[in-house]
Amino acid sequence: MATVTISLPESLKRFVEDQLADKGYGNVSEYFRSLLREAQAKERDARLETLLLEGLASGEGVPLTKEFWARVRKDAVNSAKARASQKKKA
Repeated sequence: MATVTISLPESLKRFVEDQLADKGYGNVSEYFRSLLREAQAKERDARLETLLLEGLASGEGVPLTKEFWARVRKDAVNSAKARASQKKKA
């Protein structure tokens, strides 16, 4: 695991210490890791929302029939097999 050092003004240091006490974090690293995980999740959610909105604005939709899902499954299986085959060659 990598180490990152940060400098904080006294007011933020006290805030972090209060968060440790109030929310039961074991140490400062644990607290900051939780903040970073939350930020990652927000980024993923924002990206997904953007993609969904782009999809909605892209025009006419595709009916989600049994045939559509069968094709999606078949493509996924073929893609997984191709990746597995590439890994074996590497």
